[in-house]
Amino acid sequence: MSIRILAPEVASQIAAGEVVERPASVVKELVENALDAGGRAVTVTIREAGRSLIEVADDGNGIPAGELSLAVERHATSKLQNANDLFSIGTLGFRGEALASIGSVSRMTITSRMAADPAGARIRVEAGIAGVVEPVGAPQGTVVRVEDLFYNVPARLKFLKQDVTERRAIDGLLSRYALAYPQIRLRFISDSTPVLQTSGDGDRRAILASLYGVDVAKQMLEVLAEEEGLRLTGYISPASLTRSNRKEITFFINGRWISDTPLSQAIMQAYHTLLMVGRFPLTALFLEVDPAEVDVNVHPAKAEVRFRNQERIFSFIQRSARRALLAYSPIPSMPPAQNLWSGGQSSGFSGQFSGGSQQGIGLEWGIAHDNLNAEGRVQSDQAGTVPQGDIQHSAFSNLPLLRLVGQIGASYLVAEGPDGLYLIDQHAAHERILFEKLMNQRAHQNIPSQALLTPEVVHLPPASTNLIQEQLPVLQKFGFEIEPFGPGTFQVRAMPTLFSGSDPSAALRALVEDFEEDETPLQSELEAKIAGRVCKRLAVKAGQALSPEEQRALIENLEACESPRTCPHGRPTMIHLSVDVLERQFGRRGAR
Repeated sequence: MSIRILAPEVASQIAAGEVVERPASVVKELVENALDAGGRAVTVTIREAGRSLIEVADDGNGIPAGELSLAVERHATSKLQNANDLFSIGTLGFRGEALASIGSVSRMTITSRMAADPAGARIRVEAGIAGVVEPVGAPQGTVVRVEDLFYNVPARLKFLKQDVTERRAIDGLLSRYALAYPQIRLRFISDSTPVLQTSGDGDRRAILASLYGVDVAKQMLEVLAEEEGLRLTGYISPASLTRSNRKEITFFINGRWISDTPLSQAIMQAYHTLLMVGRFPLTALFLEVDPAEVDVNVHPAKAEVRFRNQERIFSFIQRSARRALLAYSPIPSMPPAQNLWSGGQSSGFSGQFSGGSQQGIGLEWGIAHDNLNAEGRVQSDQAGTVPQGDIQHSAFSNLPLLRLVGQIGASYLVAEGPDGLYLIDQHAAHERILFEKLMNQRAHQNIPSQALLTPEVVHLPPASTNLIQEQLPVLQKFGFEIEPFGPGTFQVRAMPTLFSGSDPSAALRALVEDFEEDETPLQSELEAKIAGRVCKRLAVKAGQALSPEEQRALIENLEACESPRTCPHGRPTMIHLSVDVLERQFGRRGAR
């Protein structure tokens, strides 16, 4: 096949693929242009997760009418003059590709007016072909309207994810920019519904409150550190406030949001020994550095950077975050004493931890106790819920009868069986107990629900709000009664009786926190996976001291489970050391 020059429209679509990957890419480029133009108020409007409409309006400097047609040409920019400018970039945009790329895969309209001009101007671009510039009446600033994204690239349109996922990407992006630019009045409207609105008064903590709730905003620790040529500001969470993934670790370099693995590692080093495995902090950090010390021209989407002195930046961020963490000395707060075994009258336990702690778990553990009849055999609340069997032999669980020895490190139980020693992970074991109880109830369409005396108000960030909003019917099947209570806010009015006394906000957040960007939404997940998420969050944690009675109850309930050897996520609940292994370790076998 002979070599040929690609047609201009094909070359434009190929180049657009590097810049415009999804609707969130369009929003990012247009918002950054608005910020570069000096906009003090930016409004983002989308429909159908950005597929049918993305509109970004600002009150910035505007574009001269005579330059509108040039603005939509590829490699046309006002932010660079020569090659040397690439080594000291002080603006968010600089490549001159965004408008041309967006226009090549959509129907784009740009309306703009400068303050000194008596009227504005408008240009339309469809599939990369620009029309004539026409005068129109318009306020100062620029409005870019992008319609029918990827209409002429059906293959790209087909690979977009579901609306809820694409909308969450836009939500997360605008939440980050709201934190980075608190002096900008940012408004976000999705399908005629206001999702986010900031006042522009420069108060970052107020924006944190609007995104994550007042309780989270109060806990966040302020970071303020300066070193020669470096300045770090923002907020990080205390060690007690974590998430199950890295999505809430946010970095801005000179006002530009970036995704940089070494910087994330610097933060994790700051939290070294302070976090449980698999838990990650919330951060909103803003690094100011000499533009000559950072190269932002390494990725078409400008999401990656390279530092001249990577080690110095890493060390500065790690030390600054660690200093903020160590300067904060939390005083443990104890909630009022409550019945640890709520709903489990048959246990008759005092409901307090050993060691004087009064923090209750507030969950029902009563699987074995609730299912024992007068003859000591297992019976079910509902027909067929738990197989019949002799508790002395635990035939249905393949576990022998275990005798409690004690607790190690406030995390593991030690028990003796007829065939050796058992080490039990109390968190994983409790996960399994709660999971089987909940799924047994769900199988019979009978998950008892208990109304809260005082409804719990839970505030979620915009990215999670949409997910919960669409899944309220699914949550209702699991015994939750949840209703919208304002923008980004939900009211939990009832919870499954199994979880009575636990934190409603933790249960609700468990359903959305673990979802990665490429995961399917809740309605297509197995109900077992949803139940597993909730049980994981509400199970007794490692590090919680249990009284001897509570330890024995956990073991007995674990013996009553159908699959006691793993938690719902496949992690082992116990380790078995046989008598034979112990004898070999102590040299008894060899001595015989």
